[in-house]
Amino acid sequence: MKTNSHHWHFFRAGGFDQVKLESGADYTHLEQLDQKLWVALACPTTGLEFDSKTAALIDTDKDGRIRAPELIAAIKWAASMLKNPDDLAKGGDSIPLSAINDTSPEGKQLLASARQICANLGKADATAISLADASDANKIFTNTTLNGDGVILPESAGDDATKAVINDIIACLGAVTDRSGKPGIDQAKADTFFAECAAFEAWNKKAETDAANILPAGDGTAAAAAAVRAIKGKVDDYFGRCRLAAFDPRAVALLNRKEEEYLAVAAKDLSITAAEIADFPLAQVAAGKPLPLKGPINPAHAAAVATLHAAAVKPLLGDKTELTESDWTALQAKLGAFECWTAGKAGAAVEKLGLPRVRDILGGKARDNINALILKDKALEPEATAIANVEKLCRFVRDLRTLCVNFVNFKDLYAGERPAIFQCGTLYLDQRSCTLCLPVDDAGKHATMAGLAGAYLAYCDCVRKGTGEKKSIVAIFSQGDDDNLMVGRNGLFYDRQGRDWDATITKVVANPISLRQAFWSPYKKLVRMIEEMIAKRAAAADTASTAKLESTATTVATADKAKPAEPAKKVDVGAVAAMGVAVGAIGTAFAYFMGLFKGIAPWQLPLIILGIMLLISLPSLVLAFIKLRKRNLGPILDANGWAVNAKARINVPFGTSLTGIAKLPPGSHVDVSDKYAEKSAVWPKVLIVLFVVWWLYAFLNDDVGRLYRWTDGKYGKPPAEVQKLLDEQKAAERAAAEAKAAAEAAAAEAK
Repeated sequence: MKTNSHHWHFFRAGGFDQVKLESGADYTHLEQLDQKLWVALACPTTGLEFDSKTAALIDTDKDGRIRAPELIAAIKWAASMLKNPDDLAKGGDSIPLSAINDTSPEGKQLLASARQICANLGKADATAISLADASDANKIFTNTTLNGDGVILPESAGDDATKAVINDIIACLGAVTDRSGKPGIDQAKADTFFAECAAFEAWNKKAETDAANILPAGDGTAAAAAAVRAIKGKVDDYFGRCRLAAFDPRAVALLNRKEEEYLAVAAKDLSITAAEIADFPLAQVAAGKPLPLKGPINPAHAAAVATLHAAAVKPLLGDKTELTESDWTALQAKLGAFECWTAGKAGAAVEKLGLPRVRDILGGKARDNINALILKDKALEPEATAIANVEKLCRFVRDLRTLCVNFVNFKDLYAGERPAIFQCGTLYLDQRSCTLCLPVDDAGKHATMAGLAGAYLAYCDCVRKGTGEKKSIVAIFSQGDDDNLMVGRNGLFYDRQGRDWDATITKVVANPISLRQAFWSPYKKLVRMIEEMIAKRAAAADTASTAKLESTATTVATADKAKPAEPAKKVDVGAVAAMGVAVGAIGTAFAYFMGLFKGIAPWQLPLIILGIMLLISLPSLVLAFIKLRKRNLGPILDANGWAVNAKARINVPFGTSLTGIAKLPPGSHVDVSDKYAEKSAVWPKVLIVLFVVWWLYAFLNDDVGRLYRWTDGKYGKPPAEVQKLLDEQKAAERAAAEAKAAAEAAAAEAK
């Protein structure tokens, strides 16, 4: 366990802590930082808005991925070449010559190379070297023949003989690209070539030493063997058939093919070579019959038999007109040693040069000259490497900071000051701009992993028709709704270079976009379901109506007499009773429902309805809230080849920053007159106004008596306690009136 002597500072973004990289010490001590605290542990070298040449320099094992150890090694090397590692934290396109650390041999050589580069470019008094200067410096290798990479060119040779051999090596084994970009050879190619030459010469010498056995026909042995191989199958077949005929004479007719087979062939147009009978026997079969070399031979193989006679039989067996089975066996035996020798061929790679040329090369001094040239070239390796390292250091100073704040932490992504290196551009679609767009190679494969991110993803194919360029991207939508996001929608994509691409949605991974969308989702689904049901019923009714019209028209057209009147239909008492029961049940349910609201103030009814709506939307809201909290960038980047080491969450505030909604600029004036606007009915607005007035009146005129108190009893319903006093007062007044009336009635009777 490495001790951590450096004090780290962290910032929180995306729901997790990320290390700050502010000083050179932060970079040089990254090796001590627990990699569990790194945001990413690996990333691809392609598909990024990052200099591909710098990425290739960091990717030392050339596997197309940058891993944490490779990034640490690049930082350590760059820091060792600088006097102050803070230059890594600053970045920049140039390095002061005074900043290069010349206390080590490598640094001293690098500084000398940097000064030499400036001098070669006519900047001998320069105090700094830029990346452009260092890149131009490598152009000096274009016209060099010896440049320290261990690869020599034909032009490197000092004499024509060595130059010719180098060209022969390239022709036989292929070239190795020199640092100058030209084809050449290295030590491995040279060693292989001369080993092949030696093997080829030894293989040929073996034949020359045992020529009587291996080359029985001299220089024509190869042609003789080729002639035997070409016809061997048919000759073996012929002698096999002859042996079978000797075993049973009854088989002769069958062995020579039936007459019907000849009739089938004769019915066609035959070619001169008679390829149609190539499968027939080589000659007429009979017991113990030799193979005629100059006689009736199957036309399809006549040329091959003639070659066999001229190239093999005549030189090895004499000028025979026919070949017995024992002759055939003897002929093959004579060529057996040659076939074994041929099977063991060595040095095939240089065979095209021919034996004389190979022996000429082996007998000369080309090998020593080439080895000396390679050693001479390698002797310049430190100087050439130092020149290349100048550009390497310039690139690392400029780019390592950018890579670290998109690898060790995701500062670029969460700070929002500039796009992250994995963001490839901005998609404009459906009055929204999506800045979190990533390149995609295979949308289907990508979506399998990226779908776990919990984000709404739209995969798009992008095309520039002017140039024919194509690419695929995935965009994250984190604001608005998904009503108009569907496969086939077109938009415009701007890459990081500002170029525009036609973008078409090809695949959608649906997930909640916002809580507002989640709230209205149940009602939108209900409306869609009702619309689909109405459309289905309307279509069914239209089909039934059309069928009825067609049936009526057919009946009218074919009627030849009046149709007798149909008997009156009887009333279905059961159906009427069922309808009555249904109406009663509906009425009972309505009465029960209305009873639930008994005792509830009228102004409270809209609030109750709003509460019911909240209850309906609550499951969708809760599910969306959970998914939006878990929305994670990690699976999306993992699908792009990253190894994300943290839960890089895309919460609602951060997601809102990634997707822009269309807004009018500040200070804009809108002319609302639209001659094509649909005329809206007045009554919905009137109803809304009346409803608001009614609700306000119901709210103010409740049992609390707000309106009554505000108007000092002139308007509105009095509070319950006041109403009770008023009722008691009225009752007392009524009783007094009744008593007075009774007294007056009694007085009247007394008179």
